[in-house]
This record gives sequence, C-alpha cells and structure tokens, in this order.
Amino acid sequence: MHNYRQLKVWEKAIDMVVDIYKITAEFPKEEKYGLISQMRRSTVSIASNIAEGAGRNSEKDFCHFLAMAHGSSYELETQIIVSQKLNLMAKETSEKVCSKLIEVQKMNHSLQVKLNPELARNSNANGFV
Repeated sequence: MHNYRQLKVWEKAIDMVVDIYKITAEFPKEEKYGLISQMRRSTVSIASNIAEGAGRNSEKDFCHFLAMAHGSSYELETQIIVSQKLNLMAKETSEKVCSKLIEVQKMNHSLQVKLNPELARNSNANGFV
C-alpha cells in the first residue's frame, strides 16, 4: 500500500483538476452537460484512480488503476483538443494545459514501469517510449 498524498503524480493530477474546473467555468452554459461535465469527470478520474490504486494491496492492482488514470488522461487530452477546435478554449490555454497533462502522463507511465519493469520491455519492443 502506498500513500497517494506523497506521490508527485497525484499532486500534479489534483492541480490539473483545479485548472480544468477554472477553465470550464468560462465555457458557455449550454456545455454544462456536454464538454464541461466530461472534462471535469475525466480530470477527477485521473487523480481518483491514482489514489484508489495506491490504496490497493498489490503492485498489480496499483498498476491497473494507474492504467485507468492513463486512459482518462488521454480522454481529457482529446476533450481539450475538441474544446480548442470549437473555440471554447484559447489555443494558448489549450497548449498550456496539454503540456501539464503530458507531464502527468509521463510521470504516470514512469510509475507504472517502476512498479512493473515488464512494461518497459514491452513498450520498447513495440516502439513505445
């Protein structure tokens, strides 16, 4: 069992939640049940899955929840791109938040590899880094 509050990736994910809530607060009200809801759920899911995985009793379970957080991060990245293309988010804002999100993705992947070195071998064999 790990203390999620001591994980830098969890701290960065929490910061991302705050950023997304502030950004989406500026979206039009008609997006309340659309992109606003989806983006907020995705970003909360990242931090929540990191925390839930850290509370599990095995490294395998922790990796599983980190993988779920990773998937949610790609979901959020897609939603940010869509928001920018729909002119709901300025390009500069989109680039800034995506940069922070990519950092979370890299940290998450590194933690997964630390917990399961086999992932690094599989990633390298498949051309992923």
